[in-house]
Amino acid sequence: MVDQAAAKPKLTVLLCAPRGFCAGVDRAIQIVELALEKYGPPVYVRHEIVHNKFVVESLRAKGAVFVEELDEIPEGDRPVIFSAHGVPKSVPADATARNMFFLDATCPLVSKVHKEAQLHHKRGHDIVLIGHAGHPEVIGTMGQLPDGTVSLIETEEDARTFQPKDPDNLAWITQTTLSIDDTSAIVAILKERFPSILAPHKDDICYATTNRQEAVKKVAPRADAMIVVGAPNSSNSQRLREVAERAGCPHAALVQRASDIDWSDFEGISTLAITAGASAPEVLVEEIIEAFASRFDVTVETVRTAEETIAFNLPRELRVTAAE
Repeated sequence: MVDQAAAKPKLTVLLCAPRGFCAGVDRAIQIVELALEKYGPPVYVRHEIVHNKFVVESLRAKGAVFVEELDEIPEGDRPVIFSAHGVPKSVPADATARNMFFLDATCPLVSKVHKEAQLHHKRGHDIVLIGHAGHPEVIGTMGQLPDGTVSLIETEEDARTFQPKDPDNLAWITQTTLSIDDTSAIVAILKERFPSILAPHKDDICYATTNRQEAVKKVAPRADAMIVVGAPNSSNSQRLREVAERAGCPHAALVQRASDIDWSDFEGISTLAITAGASAPEVLVEEIIEAFASRFDVTVETVRTAEETIAFNLPRELRVTAAE
């Protein structure tokens, strides 16, 4: 009788830590779940609460209804939740005008960037936002201020060609989920061109994005391939894939779940690194490890580069429900 384990090729899985859910994502999902528990279904959510299909579908199964705009929500007293990415000021204003009861699940670190933008505007600075056009977080941040107030810079080339109204009166802020290295390069160009440009009081790229990218940088040179568990519309997951390839990993793939794996990409490997974007649940990481274990004799090694203990307060309306 053939020993199945002996017949499988050996594979070392380097499991990045930290990975997966950050405090902001965890809080946003809790807000939807607690709202369903307290108020009963349906609970409406404007935009995907976080960028992960598995999370969205599991909440939909519990009674969450996802919409893109408030006018899709029928009149009534059902709760409306704004996603973790944040929304333009016009959205809560519209909800108030419609007499909607709403809960804001915006990540507090995104809210911090909103407050920075408002403070710079109040002080009369022209604002540069480093980020990706069309991303909900960028739309939300630019929407804190009047149209034309914030200039979006996406690339190093944008930074080189940017022509501000007042070169001596600039301040920069960033989307929270960017590549640290890409952002540093853009900031360096802006500082060279505009030496008096004001930086954020504290780095806008969030702790979770930074920690996950640092873990990837550490394991990437050791791995034949890497899987980033995450959604294609997740900015922080896409950045993890890019960071892995730049750090020396020959092949990095963004995978939503085990059924999406292209096994031809992983033939002949002996070391696989796995991480997960900040909106990807751990159950999907476990699912992917199990899928590899069915084809390889797997040994898992956790590579930890940071400890995360941050937690964010829930909205006041839900705190009693959470404590029960």
